[in-house]
Amino acid sequence: QVQLVESGGGSVQAGGSLRLSCAASGYTYSQYCMAWFRQAPGKEREGVATLYTGGRITYYASSVKGRFTISQDNGKFTLYLQMSSLKPEDTAMYYCAAVRTVGTYCGLVDGAYNYWGQGTQVTVSS
Repeated sequence: QVQLVESGGGSVQAGGSLRLSCAASGYTYSQYCMAWFRQAPGKEREGVATLYTGGRITYYASSVKGRFTISQDNGKFTLYLQMSSLKPEDTAMYYCAAVRTVGTYCGLVDGAYNYWGQGTQVTVSS
């Protein structure tokens, strides 16, 4: 059973940066799709970025491409999301997610992921 625990959220002014962390445990000897999702009040959850653990292949939503970077520290089984040039519209609860995979493509559809963290709040003020 994979368990995910996010941290690193907080409040920041527009243009600032934050780094989110997701500590993972319970991995088996398999490859996984890891992802960050976010959900703002009154809006549907949306995918932000994904990473394939087998080759560190990454994919980003167009709204964050060039500003956010997803990465993994295998030694610590930790997933990161480095967020720069933050905008007020980035304000949301951010969730870490994972699913075991045999392929290398990791999409941004939340229904494909079966392990979720509890979320960490990011608030960006103008």
